[in-house]
Amino acid sequence: MSYIVMDPCIKCKFMDCVEVCPVDCFYEGENFLAINPDECIDCGVCEPECPVDAIKPDMEDDADGKWLKLNADYSKVWPNITVKGTPPADRAEFETETGKLEKYFSEKPGRGS
Repeated sequence: MSYIVMDPCIKCKFMDCVEVCPVDCFYEGENFLAINPDECIDCGVCEPECPVDAIKPDMEDDADGKWLKLNADYSKVWPNITVKGTPPADRAEFETETGKLEKYFSEKPGRGS
């Protein structure tokens, strides 16, 4: 098992989770973070750090495993991030919104570390 980042992170990207990860398995996209499931050691320290509850064990993924696949795929192409950056200024507008994957997800990489 590993942890994965899910829909609530999109357009919020608080990044509190990044600095507590003991194995540096977070990768940054333009408006989303991904966890590399092959690097995650299932310690769970990142989950309570997320203010929007976007990090879950992969067993809580959708039936089709779309979030695990998304995390696995993008963690291979986005830059690794080990230090908390500045969250988007407009994040409060998106914190409670649902269904953000289809509306806002960007494949572009983030700033990196």
